[in-house]
Amino acid sequence: MSEFTPQVLGLCPICEREMWAGPASDRHHFAPKSQGGKESAYLRKICHRKLHSVFTEKELAREYNDAETVRAHPEIQKFLKFARNKPPDFYDKHARHKQKK
Repeated sequence: MSEFTPQVLGLCPICEREMWAGPASDRHHFAPKSQGGKESAYLRKICHRKLHSVFTEKELAREYNDAETVRAHPEIQKFLKFARNKPPDFYDKHARHKQKK
């Protein structure tokens, strides 16, 4: 039997909790690729999906293109309280993306 050690990706820039490589993490472009963004960072999947359920691509590109600004948003603050005690691999499949405007 082999022992598997997951790759630690560091802290999620949104919820500031530890992340591991795998299905519970995603790459996110704070300035969306569709809006000319090139740089990306790993986020916990639940945080990534929440961003896209709250903000449009244009909002992410114009106003919410860094973790600090995102965390200051009132709806994200509520989400952070909710997600704080969830296990690292928790994912809520009910979150939906905002329609593109």
